[in-house]
Amino acid sequence: MLQVIAYYIALPFIYLISLLPYRLMYIISDLIYLLLYRLLGYRKNMVLKNLRLSFPEKTETELQNIARKFYHHLCDLLLETFKTLTVSKKSMLAHCTMSIDAQKLFEEIAAQNKSLILVMGHQGNWEWGGNSFSLLCPQQLYVIYHPLQQANFNQLISHMRGRFGTKLIAMNDTFKEMVRNRKEITATAFIADQSPFPENAHWTNFLHQDTPFFTGTERISTKLNYPVVYLFIRKVKRGYYQLEAEMLVENPSKMEEGTITEAYVRRLEKDIRTQPETWLWSHNRWKHQRKVSKI
Repeated sequence: MLQVIAYYIALPFIYLISLLPYRLMYIISDLIYLLLYRLLGYRKNMVLKNLRLSFPEKTETELQNIARKFYHHLCDLLLETFKTLTVSKKSMLAHCTMSIDAQKLFEEIAAQNKSLILVMGHQGNWEWGGNSFSLLCPQQLYVIYHPLQQANFNQLISHMRGRFGTKLIAMNDTFKEMVRNRKEITATAFIADQSPFPENAHWTNFLHQDTPFFTGTERISTKLNYPVVYLFIRKVKRGYYQLEAEMLVENPSKMEEGTITEAYVRRLEKDIRTQPETWLWSHNRWKHQRKVSKI
């Protein structure tokens, strides 16, 4: 009941923010930054711990600077997500573009009458990235997601993500729905850098730490033999992003176990090092430890 009340209290403010001019929206974001970072220190210890372990070669001053930039980006990301509720197609495409090479790659795959799998991380603005992909690319975009427990908020997020044609697939239904959609030319997006259960994960060194990764993306791509394309949402400047893509694996069914996941991890790691402030450092990514079997 409290969650329902919170939804109806929050909804008018979300709509109001979505209607604001960008300049005013980012002024509000700066105020939220002061509250979140300076006053409340939201997950500040977690963020700095993650940064120190991931970049042992950097000085404390450099790490603090990345942390400040990250919190600015996090606040922008929150309000930019609200913006998707009412943003026009023209404005969306002005603020989130796609590189010429990426556009060409997706058109070439569609011309071959092939569906594909997109792999990406929680970097840049993945909400805007999904919207722009649906507006620019010939594939029907499906995004794998975790449904929210609160039905009203889940419906709101689904509406925001689907305004320009993106469709959602609940994580538990992924393979079944992908098989059902095989007659379409699709792009199914996996944001694959979340923390899985350690028992069935692929373990590897990621940002200097022993890290588990989901194997579902690899298993599904191998079974369906869909090309795997890596998508990076580069932050060009405040309020502006560009989608960049490259073919990661063209024929997954021919790859050895673990190869696809490793290729994704190495590519993601490269982009995090390129723009560390735009990755989701507030997530407790390294909460699990590998269990060592006793002999």
